[in-house]
Amino acid sequence: MLDDTLLDDASRLADADTGGWLRAAARAGAQVRATAEAAAEAGVERIFDERPRAVVLVTRPGHAVAVSGVVMALLGSGCPVPVVVSDEVPPWVGALDVVLAHTEDPDDRVLAESIDRAVRRGARTLLTAPDSGPIAAAAAGRAVLLPSRIDVPPGFSFHRALAAWIIVLNALGLLKVDVELIADELDREAERDHPMHESFVNPAKSLALRVADRTPLLWGLDEVATSVGVHGAGALAAFAGVACDVAGYPQALTRPVLHRRAVQGTSGADLFADPDDEPGSGLVRVLLLAVRQGPAADALRRAAEDALPGADVLEPAVEVAGGDAVSAALLALRFELAALYLGLAAGTLGGNPYWLGS
Repeated sequence: MLDDTLLDDASRLADADTGGWLRAAARAGAQVRATAEAAAEAGVERIFDERPRAVVLVTRPGHAVAVSGVVMALLGSGCPVPVVVSDEVPPWVGALDVVLAHTEDPDDRVLAESIDRAVRRGARTLLTAPDSGPIAAAAAGRAVLLPSRIDVPPGFSFHRALAAWIIVLNALGLLKVDVELIADELDREAERDHPMHESFVNPAKSLALRVADRTPLLWGLDEVATSVGVHGAGALAAFAGVACDVAGYPQALTRPVLHRRAVQGTSGADLFADPDDEPGSGLVRVLLLAVRQGPAADALRRAAEDALPGADVLEPAVEVAGGDAVSAALLALRFELAALYLGLAAGTLGGNPYWLGS
């Protein structure tokens, strides 16, 4: 059962947070700055100053899957070079290509072999990974390796990986993102979500309470938001044991039964509903996620709100400026903190922190 009184009791929260997870999540801005500093020291702008034939995003288990989705969405269909997403470095990779990878598992043999293949073929390669183990050995002296400079438990590397990949794509001229602004806004979000702030003024606590005892439907109104939803679902699963549905809203429309339940759940009819009245189904909470702005995005949001009048709309751009990458990073952090608050209040978060993911 959810103990919602714990959320507004800073002392009890501190006692429950035995792994220092809230502090770890709140250091996302610091991780972005430290990654930028490490990239500058490693000469990333010099190494990645020429546009490649192709960019390969290696998605090993962990945050790389969600980060690659966000990056692909930020690049968009107009990206002037092919971007390939793969769980291994393809055999055709060569000296004209760029490879980006991320892991928190220093013993990932598949990734170690992939990094070795990439550097032997001359591909410019950057990875965020621990500085020990087979992966570090494969990268030594041949790839840019950016280990974490901020001490956080496993499972809190999303923003570090996102920053590193954005820095490379900035250098390649494929993106133009102010990484320092991302760090600043992450710090502000961490302050808004501080444990000392009560639920009614704390966006992460409010989000945790909104999804408590519900099945969250994370439906993105644009590609960037949907990709952030993948990370949000991962955080809710890892920290709170909550399973979510993630889809772009147009895709959600192709699921008639689930969409009908979403309409019912946002109409107010289930306000006092008992999930036991519908065995095996339970109650849902629709979260419409929006990152991009513009006429097309506004039209889709209005259509979704008309169909789902009681849905929650999470739209960071109305809170911060700085573009899609800033909004995506902020929304990702809010999901992490909301998941942590939910897990702590429900008593599901604990044990060996390594299970939190990589």
